[in-house]
Amino acid sequence: MTAERTAAPISASTAYRWRWPGLAALLLGEAMNLLDATVVQVAAPAIHADLGGSVSDIQWFTTAYTLPFAVLLITGGRLGDIAGRRRLFVTGVVAFMAASLACALAPAAGVLIACRVVQGAAAAMIVPQTIGLIKAMFSGPEVSKALGSIGPMMGLAAVCGPVLGGVLTHADLFGSSWRAAFLVNVPVSLVVLGLSPKLKEDRAPRRPGLDTTGTVLAMLGTGLVVHPLIGADIAAMSPWSWGSVAAGLCLLAGFVRQQRRAAAAGRSPLVEPSLFAHRGFPAALLTSMSFFAVTNGLLLVVVLQLQLGLGSDALTAGLTLAPWSVGLALASWVAGAHLVRRYGHRMMSLGLAVLLLGMLAAVAVYHTADPRAFPTLLLCALGVVGLGAGLFTPAFFTLALKPLLPQEVGSAAGLLNAVQQLGATLGVAALGSVYLGSAGSRGAPGALHAVQVAFWAAVALVVVSYAASRTMTRGDATADAGAAHRPRAASGSS
Repeated sequence: MTAERTAAPISASTAYRWRWPGLAALLLGEAMNLLDATVVQVAAPAIHADLGGSVSDIQWFTTAYTLPFAVLLITGGRLGDIAGRRRLFVTGVVAFMAASLACALAPAAGVLIACRVVQGAAAAMIVPQTIGLIKAMFSGPEVSKALGSIGPMMGLAAVCGPVLGGVLTHADLFGSSWRAAFLVNVPVSLVVLGLSPKLKEDRAPRRPGLDTTGTVLAMLGTGLVVHPLIGADIAAMSPWSWGSVAAGLCLLAGFVRQQRRAAAAGRSPLVEPSLFAHRGFPAALLTSMSFFAVTNGLLLVVVLQLQLGLGSDALTAGLTLAPWSVGLALASWVAGAHLVRRYGHRMMSLGLAVLLLGMLAAVAVYHTADPRAFPTLLLCALGVVGLGAGLFTPAFFTLALKPLLPQEVGSAAGLLNAVQQLGATLGVAALGSVYLGSAGSRGAPGALHAVQVAFWAAVALVVVSYAASRTMTRGDATADAGAAHRPRAASGSS
């Protein structure tokens, strides 16, 4: 241990030669997957107009991607540990590119939805490999620098996604219309594959097990919960639909029990059980799921109202969401670089207050009698919502990950990411169904109803977040107190 502590840092001459081109491949791969969710959300009404099918297919175009992405994310990370992270990253990019091409050529809505499922599964193979490969290629202070580049790249993708979806669909390049939103993934994937030989192969030093039972239970449970919510009038759902939701919840309860038994038996469960020894972590998961359900559901409602309700084109919808994206990126950067270090978890409360103000303004906008005023007035409201979301997220993730042990951070980040995608799936399903179930002339009544539901869901989010932040800060204080009272000899002997 003494030799490890006194060893000189790795010099530039001995550092991995191709680490920066490898980092470029990883960042492009992550950005491509984030872009694909937001780009398609804006293009979805145009896809439905071209391919036909049920109006609920508009929700499935997004949900079919985010649901397998969420459920398979942790399994994808485990597969990287077993088979090699570079190998799985490259396999995922190839599968993602092929699925994107199949989406672009899809002749019917059902085919497109099936291809989106494959895309989501491929994304779950790509994204979990990033942190492990960065740690394999970088050392010393460069590790933090490389990991710190993920946030700005994701922020840039969040800003570009809605606008790019509108621009590509509206441009109708070579008559491709919405298909360009999928075709753009092909050249990006080729660039990533061209850079991928520069990645350093890496795998876990001790081969973990693969929890297939837990994966199947999680997939079936979430699928049975989400499926009946798509396109349904929740207030008038059939007994069969409610039975599906109940069966899904039972399977998820069985998943929790199976995870505990797997951990007790010494096997490798899908979810790291030690995470739940931290009293604030379950509260953090609930907060994350609620936050992304509210924000992603609201985004879909805005897009549906503009294109289905007012007859606007995809470019107008994309540009209308631009203030949200810009506000999110700017506030996230300022909060992450300056405000969180100074004010800590109080930035969560400020961010949610600003978000609520923006959503209240959106409710007021949809109360107007003149639908032509929606796009103009909505820009300000969505910009405020984006600022609130940007102030909230850095403080939340900092607080959620702070009390964890170093060996738990990777698993926790993967689980938070999975819950984020699951929340987005539930928000799109629930709020999209509220809009489609109550849309009237120009869609205004449906939009007003859905935005009101989103506002009250955000109020509930404030309550959940307040309780979660208190729980997380108390848990952090308890951990710090325990560390302070440990005998010095114990820490010095490690």
